[in-house]
Amino acid sequence: MQTLTELNLGCNQIGDIGVKHVARGLHNIKTLTELYLARNEIGDVGAQHIGNALRNNTTLTTLDLVGNQIGAVGAQRLVEGLRNNTTLTALVLSENQIGDVGAQHIADGLRNNRSLTTLALVRNNIRPLGAKHLAGGLRNHKALTTLNLYDNNIGDTGAQHIADGLRNNTTLTTLDLAGNKIGDVGAQHLADALQTNMTLITLSLGFNQIGDIGAQHLANALRNNTTLTTLYLGSNEIGDLGAQHLADALQTNIVSIILFLIYFIYPPVLFHTDTNRIISREQ
Repeated sequence: MQTLTELNLGCNQIGDIGVKHVARGLHNIKTLTELYLARNEIGDVGAQHIGNALRNNTTLTTLDLVGNQIGAVGAQRLVEGLRNNTTLTALVLSENQIGDVGAQHIADGLRNNRSLTTLALVRNNIRPLGAKHLAGGLRNHKALTTLNLYDNNIGDTGAQHIADGLRNNTTLTTLDLAGNKIGDVGAQHLADALQTNMTLITLSLGFNQIGDIGAQHLANALRNNTTLTTLYLGSNEIGDLGAQHLADALQTNIVSIILFLIYFIYPPVLFHTDTNRIISREQ
């Protein structure tokens, strides 16, 4: 009787040929729910094998493909398998060089998928255009609750696109935009979105370029927002004035907010991760 529920093959030398055999196993093992294939250089061909397996798989809930040189083509082939998949809830594609084009393919895949709740795209050089595509996906996807875009250089323009996607989103609860070169302008766009968004609970904006003005915009949003409970602002450019604005806002905010302003209490990961499972950014 098959009882295997978790398979971790991270940091091996499997390649696209080896992953073809693994994908075949997904058809036969009816109990497997978690598959970890981080850093195996499977490339876009290997991603296609996994994508093909996902079309008919009805058990896998977690898939980790961190650091596999998948690229934009591999991202497209992978998400094609998600169009009809109804069980995968967590997909980790961090450090795969998918870029703006890959982000567009993923956003297109999200439009038809109704099961994915966690998506990690750390360090993929997505940039503002890719952020725009993903923001479009946020408007239409009704299941995603966690999105990790740590270290993608989306900048203020990308932050604006994400903010536009947040305005009418009713499912996302955790968003990581740390390390994205977001300044005061980007912070203002996100703050404006927080005035109307009523679902986001945790927002990470650490390791950006937000100063006192950006902190003031965020503080103004905190006065009216009734759902955000955790805000990370460590390693920005916020001075005494910005800290004062935030402190004043906390006096009137009716929600108990955990506010992180300093680096040493800024958590190394925002989502679940350990040495073998990477569903988060890496520092």
